[in-house]
Amino acid sequence: MEAVIEAKDLRREYVTRRGVLRRTKRVVKAVDGISFHVERGEIFGLLGQNGAGKTTTIKMLTTLLAPTSGVCRVLGRNTFGEEKQIRSRINFIFGGEFGVYRRLSARDNLRYFAHLYLLEPEVFEPRIGQLLEMVSLADRADDLAETYSKGMIQRLQIARGLINDPEILFMDEPTVGLDPVGARMLRDIIRRLKEDGRTVLLTTHYLPEAEELCDRMVIVNAGKIVAGGTPAEIRGSHESLEEAYLSLVGAGEAATPA
Repeated sequence: MEAVIEAKDLRREYVTRRGVLRRTKRVVKAVDGISFHVERGEIFGLLGQNGAGKTTTIKMLTTLLAPTSGVCRVLGRNTFGEEKQIRSRINFIFGGEFGVYRRLSARDNLRYFAHLYLLEPEVFEPRIGQLLEMVSLADRADDLAETYSKGMIQRLQIARGLINDPEILFMDEPTVGLDPVGARMLRDIIRRLKEDGRTVLLTTHYLPEAEELCDRMVIVNAGKIVAGGTPAEIRGSHESLEEAYLSLVGAGEAATPA
Protein backbone atom coordinates (compact mmCIF):
# COMPACT_ATOMS: atom_id res chain seq x y z
CA MET A 1 0.00 0.00 0.00
CA GLU A 2 1.03 3.60 -0.63
CA ALA A 3 1.68 5.85 2.37
CA VAL A 4 0.11 9.24 1.68
CA ILE A 5 0.85 10.70 5.14
CA GLU A 6 4.19 10.27 6.91
CA ALA A 7 5.23 11.61 10.29
CA LYS A 8 8.66 10.63 11.62
CA ASP A 9 9.94 11.92 14.96
CA LEU A 10 7.64 14.90 14.46
CA ARG A 11 7.95 17.67 17.03
CA ARG A 12 6.36 21.05 17.68
CA GLU A 13 7.51 23.25 20.55
CA TYR A 14 6.18 26.57 21.82
CA VAL A 15 8.12 29.08 23.89
CA THR A 16 6.11 30.86 26.58
CA ARG A 17 7.26 33.57 28.97
CA ARG A 18 5.95 34.22 32.48
CA GLY A 19 6.41 36.94 35.03
CA VAL A 20 6.54 40.73 34.94
CA LEU A 21 9.87 41.81 36.45
CA ARG A 22 11.71 38.50 36.14
CA ARG A 23 10.40 36.88 33.01
CA THR A 24 11.16 33.19 32.74
CA LYS A 25 11.13 31.19 29.52
CA ARG A 26 9.38 27.85 29.32
CA VAL A 27 9.38 25.44 26.38
CA VAL A 28 6.11 23.56 25.87
CA LYS A 29 6.36 20.36 23.82
CA ALA A 30 2.94 20.13 22.18
CA VAL A 31 4.07 17.27 19.92
CA ASP A 32 7.05 15.32 21.19
CA GLY A 33 8.52 12.96 18.60
CA ILE A 34 5.56 11.09 17.13
CA SER A 35 5.82 8.71 14.16
CA PHE A 36 3.05 7.12 12.10
CA HIS A 37 1.94 6.68 8.51
CA VAL A 38 -1.44 6.58 6.77
CA GLU A 39 -2.07 4.49 3.67
CA ARG A 40 -4.19 5.59 0.73
CA GLY A 41 -7.87 4.78 1.23
CA GLU A 42 -7.66 4.35 5.01
CA ILE A 43 -9.73 5.93 7.73
CA PHE A 44 -7.06 6.67 10.32
CA GLY A 45 -7.84 7.81 13.86
CA LEU A 46 -5.86 10.21 16.04
CA LEU A 47 -7.13 9.87 19.61
CA GLY A 48 -6.16 11.57 22.85
CA GLN A 49 -7.25 13.88 25.63
CA ASN A 50 -7.62 17.63 25.25
CA GLY A 51 -4.13 19.08 25.03
CA ALA A 52 -2.58 15.78 23.90
CA GLY A 53 -1.32 17.30 20.62
CA LYS A 54 -3.95 16.08 18.14
CA THR A 55 -4.96 19.44 16.69
CA THR A 56 -1.35 20.63 16.57
CA THR A 57 -0.48 17.49 14.60
CA ILE A 58 -3.33 18.07 12.14
CA LYS A 59 -2.28 21.70 11.68
CA MET A 60 1.23 20.57 10.75
CA LEU A 61 -0.11 17.95 8.34
CA THR A 62 -2.42 20.48 6.67
CA THR A 63 0.42 23.02 6.15
CA LEU A 64 -1.03 25.49 8.68
CA LEU A 65 1.83 25.14 11.16
CA ALA A 66 5.54 24.53 10.64
CA PRO A 67 7.06 21.62 12.61
CA THR A 68 9.95 22.35 14.95
CA SER A 69 11.74 19.23 13.69
CA GLY A 70 11.14 15.82 12.18
CA VAL A 71 9.58 14.61 8.93
CA CYS A 72 6.08 15.73 8.01
CA ARG A 73 5.08 14.66 4.50
CA VAL A 74 1.71 14.52 2.75
CA LEU A 75 1.32 13.03 -0.72
CA GLY A 76 5.08 12.75 -0.95
CA ARG A 77 5.67 16.46 -0.26
CA ASN A 78 7.04 18.28 2.78
CA THR A 79 4.26 20.21 4.48
CA PHE A 80 6.62 23.11 5.14
CA GLY A 81 8.44 24.27 2.02
CA GLU A 82 6.31 22.39 -0.51
CA GLU A 83 2.90 23.39 0.82
CA LYS A 84 1.76 24.84 -2.51
CA GLN A 85 1.96 21.37 -4.06
CA ILE A 86 -0.22 19.96 -1.25
CA ARG A 87 -3.00 22.43 -0.51
CA SER A 88 -5.06 21.93 -3.66
CA ARG A 89 -5.08 18.15 -3.04
CA ILE A 90 -6.31 18.12 0.59
CA ASN A 91 -9.02 19.70 2.71
CA PHE A 92 -9.75 20.19 6.41
CA ILE A 93 -13.04 19.97 8.33
CA PHE A 94 -13.35 20.86 12.00
CA GLY A 95 -16.15 20.48 14.53
CA GLY A 96 -18.42 23.36 15.49
CA GLU A 97 -20.29 25.86 13.36
CA PHE A 98 -17.59 28.25 12.13
CA GLY A 99 -16.45 26.61 8.89
CA VAL A 100 -19.15 28.15 6.69
CA TYR A 101 -20.66 31.59 6.16
CA ARG A 102 -24.02 31.64 7.89
CA ARG A 103 -25.44 34.54 5.83
CA LEU A 104 -24.92 32.64 2.60
CA SER A 105 -26.97 29.74 1.29
CA ALA A 106 -25.44 26.27 1.06
CA ARG A 107 -25.06 26.66 -2.69
CA ASP A 108 -23.40 30.08 -2.41
CA ASN A 109 -21.08 28.80 0.34
CA LEU A 110 -19.86 26.07 -1.98
CA ARG A 111 -19.49 28.49 -4.89
CA TYR A 112 -17.40 30.79 -2.70
CA PHE A 113 -15.02 28.03 -1.64
CA ALA A 114 -14.84 26.72 -5.20
CA HIS A 115 -13.61 30.14 -6.32
CA LEU A 116 -10.95 30.09 -3.57
CA TYR A 117 -9.62 26.89 -5.12
CA LEU A 118 -9.65 28.58 -8.56
CA LEU A 119 -12.09 26.04 -9.96
CA GLU A 120 -13.93 26.80 -13.18
CA PRO A 121 -17.75 27.05 -13.16
CA GLU A 122 -18.09 24.15 -15.57
CA VAL A 123 -16.25 22.04 -12.99
CA PHE A 124 -17.78 23.23 -9.72
CA GLU A 125 -21.44 23.79 -10.68
CA PRO A 126 -22.24 20.11 -11.36
CA ARG A 127 -20.06 19.10 -8.39
CA ILE A 128 -22.05 21.38 -6.06
CA GLY A 129 -25.26 19.63 -7.04
CA GLN A 130 -23.70 16.20 -6.46
CA LEU A 131 -22.30 17.19 -3.06
CA LEU A 132 -25.57 18.69 -1.85
CA GLU A 133 -27.31 15.45 -2.81
CA MET A 134 -24.66 13.41 -1.01
CA VAL A 135 -25.09 15.33 2.28
CA SER A 136 -28.90 15.46 1.96
CA LEU A 137 -29.12 19.24 1.61
CA ALA A 138 -30.37 19.51 -1.97
CA ASP A 139 -33.87 20.51 -0.82
CA ARG A 140 -32.42 23.31 1.36
CA ALA A 141 -29.64 24.37 -1.03
CA ASP A 142 -30.84 27.95 -1.41
CA ASP A 143 -31.77 28.59 2.22
CA LEU A 144 -29.38 30.64 4.36
CA ALA A 145 -27.03 28.56 6.52
CA GLU A 146 -28.16 30.57 9.56
CA THR A 147 -31.50 28.73 9.33
CA TYR A 148 -29.76 25.33 9.55
CA SER A 149 -29.44 23.03 12.53
CA LYS A 150 -26.00 22.01 13.84
CA GLY A 151 -26.22 18.73 11.99
CA MET A 152 -27.05 20.45 8.71
CA ILE A 153 -24.15 22.86 9.12
CA GLN A 154 -21.80 19.94 9.77
CA ARG A 155 -23.09 18.25 6.62
CA LEU A 156 -22.50 21.48 4.71
CA GLN A 157 -18.95 21.51 6.08
CA ILE A 158 -18.46 18.00 4.67
CA ALA A 159 -19.60 19.26 1.27
CA ARG A 160 -17.32 22.30 1.61
CA GLY A 161 -14.41 19.99 2.42
CA LEU A 162 -15.02 18.01 -0.77
CA ILE A 163 -15.47 20.92 -3.17
CA ASN A 164 -11.89 20.64 -4.48
CA ASP A 165 -12.18 16.83 -4.84
CA PRO A 166 -9.39 16.24 -2.27
CA GLU A 167 -7.35 13.06 -2.09
CA ILE A 168 -7.10 13.38 1.71
CA LEU A 169 -9.72 14.80 4.06
CA PHE A 170 -8.66 15.83 7.57
CA MET A 171 -11.46 15.90 10.15
CA ASP A 172 -10.97 17.37 13.62
CA GLU A 173 -13.85 16.15 15.85
CA PRO A 174 -16.48 16.44 13.08
CA THR A 175 -19.36 15.08 15.22
CA VAL A 176 -18.80 17.35 18.24
CA GLY A 177 -22.05 18.79 19.55
CA LEU A 178 -24.28 16.70 17.30
CA ASP A 179 -27.26 14.68 18.44
CA PRO A 180 -27.07 10.88 17.91
CA VAL A 181 -29.04 11.02 14.65
CA GLY A 182 -26.82 13.75 13.18
CA ALA A 183 -23.67 11.99 14.34
CA ARG A 184 -24.80 8.72 12.76
CA MET A 185 -25.52 10.46 9.45
CA LEU A 186 -22.04 11.98 9.46
CA ARG A 187 -20.47 8.59 10.15
CA ASP A 188 -22.37 7.17 7.18
CA ILE A 189 -20.94 9.95 4.99
CA ILE A 190 -17.41 9.21 6.22
CA ARG A 191 -17.85 5.52 5.32
CA ARG A 192 -19.07 6.56 1.88
CA LEU A 193 -15.92 8.66 1.40
CA LYS A 194 -13.80 5.57 2.09
CA GLU A 195 -15.85 3.58 -0.43
CA ASP A 196 -15.02 6.30 -2.97
CA GLY A 197 -11.31 5.72 -2.31
CA ARG A 198 -10.59 8.82 -0.25
CA THR A 199 -8.20 8.89 2.69
CA VAL A 200 -9.59 10.29 5.94
CA LEU A 201 -7.62 11.29 9.04
CA LEU A 202 -10.01 11.71 11.95
CA THR A 203 -9.75 12.97 15.51
CA THR A 204 -12.54 12.20 17.95
CA HIS A 205 -13.22 11.86 21.67
CA TYR A 206 -16.03 9.40 21.06
CA LEU A 207 -14.33 6.00 21.26
CA PRO A 208 -17.20 3.88 19.85
CA GLU A 209 -17.13 6.16 16.81
CA ALA A 210 -13.39 5.59 16.37
CA GLU A 211 -13.78 1.83 16.77
CA GLU A 212 -16.63 1.76 14.25
CA LEU A 213 -14.92 3.86 11.58
CA CYS A 214 -11.15 3.54 11.80
CA ASP A 215 -9.00 0.96 10.03
CA ARG A 216 -6.07 1.92 12.24
CA MET A 217 -5.41 4.52 14.91
CA VAL A 218 -2.87 5.95 17.32
CA ILE A 219 -3.46 7.23 20.84
CA VAL A 220 -1.53 10.35 21.80
CA ASN A 221 -0.84 11.42 25.38
CA ALA A 222 1.21 14.49 26.35
CA GLY A 223 2.53 14.81 22.80
CA LYS A 224 3.69 11.17 22.51
CA ILE A 225 2.13 8.10 20.92
CA VAL A 226 1.31 5.55 23.61
CA ALA A 227 -0.41 2.94 21.40
CA GLY A 228 -1.07 2.23 17.74
CA GLY A 229 -2.67 -0.38 15.50
CA THR A 230 -6.13 -1.59 14.59
CA PRO A 231 -8.92 -1.00 17.14
CA ALA A 232 -8.82 -4.72 17.98
CA GLU A 233 -5.06 -4.65 18.51
CA ILE A 234 -5.28 -1.65 20.83
CA ARG A 235 -8.22 -3.13 22.73
CA GLY A 236 -6.19 -6.33 23.30
CA SER A 237 -7.37 -8.22 26.36
CA HIS A 238 -9.53 -5.34 27.61
CA GLU A 239 -13.30 -5.64 27.42
CA SER A 240 -13.65 -2.41 25.44
CA LEU A 241 -11.60 0.18 23.60
CA GLU A 242 -12.59 2.71 26.27
CA GLU A 243 -11.13 0.51 29.00
CA ALA A 244 -7.89 0.15 27.03
CA TYR A 245 -7.81 3.91 26.37
CA LEU A 246 -8.24 4.77 30.04
CA SER A 247 -5.49 2.35 31.02
CA LEU A 248 -3.14 4.17 28.62
CA VAL A 249 -3.97 7.82 29.35
CA GLY A 250 -5.61 7.69 32.77
CA ALA A 251 -9.17 8.40 33.82
CA GLY A 252 -8.85 12.19 33.80
CA GLU A 253 -11.15 12.54 30.79
CA ALA A 254 -13.77 9.98 29.93
CA ALA A 255 -15.05 9.64 26.38
CA THR A 256 -18.18 11.67 25.75
CA PRO A 257 -20.86 10.37 23.37
CA ALA A 258 -21.52 12.52 20.28
